[in-house]
Amino acid sequence: MDSIPELMESSNSENTCSITDTSTNNSSSLAGAAAAASSSSSSASAPPSSRYENQKRRDWNTFGQYLKNHRPPLSLSRCSGAHVLEFLRYLDQFGKTKVHTPICPFYGHPNPPAPCPCPLRQAWGSLDALIGRLRAAFEENGGKPEANPFGARAVRLYLREVRDLQSKARGISYEKKKRKRPRQQLPQPQQQQLPPPPGGASL
Repeated sequence: MDSIPELMESSNSENTCSITDTSTNNSSSLAGAAAAASSSSSSASAPPSSRYENQKRRDWNTFGQYLKNHRPPLSLSRCSGAHVLEFLRYLDQFGKTKVHTPICPFYGHPNPPAPCPCPLRQAWGSLDALIGRLRAAFEENGGKPEANPFGARAVRLYLREVRDLQSKARGISYEKKKRKRPRQQLPQPQQQQLPPPPGGASL
């Protein structure tokens, strides 16, 4: 995903334990080893957060910070699809995707041979994935699906407009390729064996 401002979260450092007791008391050594083994097994059983979940949490925190810095500040309950569009346009200043204007000589050229002064924008694919994560995070944080601003019709239309504009400007097709279904081989009909002629006549 293109660079966007993210809130840095403090990461918990992992603590490692080592048994350095060289006492002659074997029972205490065994007890310490058992405790260490139990601690390591419990920590290993906790599933680590996936990359998607971490990115979703960062995106949600970034959007929350955007609402706080909004003038006037916005609460999540008052956030609408229009505010989501403002957020997406705000992210464009951090984009790294060159989007050629119609007057640019490289308009529609997928591999421009030279630099041009056209603006940098957030790529459509990055915005589409971002909205998907924020839409899920909204409901995970207590939001109602019918009041989800990230699923508003205006947001869907905006993403479609960005996709079409960038597709023409960059000369890239975003249409999903249809997968060819494997041909199913029909079972061949079994040849019916004719019964022998009556009388068993032979030549």
